[in-house]
Amino acid sequence: MQDNSVLSLIGNTPLVRVSHLDTGPCELYLKLESHNPGGSIKDRIALTMIEAAERDGKLKPGGAIIEATAGNTGLGLALVAAQKGYPLTLVVPDKMSREKILHLQALGAQVVLTRSDVGKGHPEYYQDMAARIASETPGAYYIDQFNNPANPLAHETTTGPEIFRQMNGEVDAVVVGVGSSGTLTGLTRFFRAQSPATAFVLADPVGSVMADYVETGSFGQAGSWLIEGIGEDFIPPLTDLSMVKRAFRISDQESFDTAQQLLSAEGILAGSSSGALLAAALRYCREQTEPKRVVTLVCDSGNKYLSKMYNRDWLVDQGMLRLPEVGGLTDLIVRRHQDGSTVSCHPDEPLNVAYQRMRLHDVSQMPVLDDDKVVGVLDEWDLLLSVHGEPENFRQTVATAMSGHVRTLSPQASLQDLLQVFNDGHIALIVDKGRYLGLITQADLLSFWRRQPRAA
Repeated sequence: MQDNSVLSLIGNTPLVRVSHLDTGPCELYLKLESHNPGGSIKDRIALTMIEAAERDGKLKPGGAIIEATAGNTGLGLALVAAQKGYPLTLVVPDKMSREKILHLQALGAQVVLTRSDVGKGHPEYYQDMAARIASETPGAYYIDQFNNPANPLAHETTTGPEIFRQMNGEVDAVVVGVGSSGTLTGLTRFFRAQSPATAFVLADPVGSVMADYVETGSFGQAGSWLIEGIGEDFIPPLTDLSMVKRAFRISDQESFDTAQQLLSAEGILAGSSSGALLAAALRYCREQTEPKRVVTLVCDSGNKYLSKMYNRDWLVDQGMLRLPEVGGLTDLIVRRHQDGSTVSCHPDEPLNVAYQRMRLHDVSQMPVLDDDKVVGVLDEWDLLLSVHGEPENFRQTVATAMSGHVRTLSPQASLQDLLQVFNDGHIALIVDKGRYLGLITQADLLSFWRRQPRAA
């Protein structure tokens, strides 16, 4: 079978049963939306919204597309826009993963980063900024997924029928999250007509207002969360909660931990929203007293989050992974040498190799180790002085360029000692009885302070 375009591969994603996690008396199935060509469920709405705009004459040849996106909608739009030849500008909150941003740019989208800590009405709120850019751009069409009726239509006409067919019409519950609310509303419309007894279960990040609204009909001020793609600080206009029977608040920690369990137990690499949906689905299944057939979604692939929720250092920085505490300055070391996570170089390595390692790990200084002993430090200034505009000098060894004047601290040194090292423009190399333990940067200290419990 041949397909004429990658866009024809959107939808008809596989459904698999969870077989190695505790689902109580229930059967739990995962709809693998990560198998869409753009890697997420949002491919569906991107195609539907753009084609609806074309049919309605709102998007014409030579026109441009503008959208605000905090998740995968941008990737879906970038895929479809590139195939159809439309320039695309996306306004993105600054909490979006680096992989997603690089993917968007690789597809040719213009990415405008804005603040993720401001709410509706603020000039830098991503939706308000996108609407403003669209109004100032001649021939632009603002997709506005939060108010676009083609958003839920995509799920009413494709996702819902696929699930119903794959489950042979036997679906007791569907677990979803709310971002723009297109998935929830579209599936609700389909199942209300085909299977009105099907219950909907909401997975909502801690800090979002959706669970409060489901339970009480009102909500207060939203908090913050790291889960991407679901959770809101307002009730999206398209939202239909009429079939939602239960809501679960899922913390960032539970979401990331559950995604890790999904990978290790089922071999499925999923993103942060998928971790939240699975966590809620597992909770729902385990509290049932009789068998039920439950479906939830793997909204996107975890390969978009390798620098975040699957990155050990990032988890430590966010306080979601605690390293063993031994006291003293050692507790501030994120990349501990004994764990094999140190970024370092050897005095006999070529400068070119050392430089590439610095770029790969985004560091400007590296300790030079020989048999686990610090013999020097190599930084970008050392490289500049050694290479001095002559590319062949990259073949020189680290030993010829490194600084032999090394400032080290013992694990028992004081915070004042550490701050003095920083004040002198150095990184802090922690050495205990000649054995290198790791280094501490200013960013490491700031992250350590941020992770500390707040005073009551």
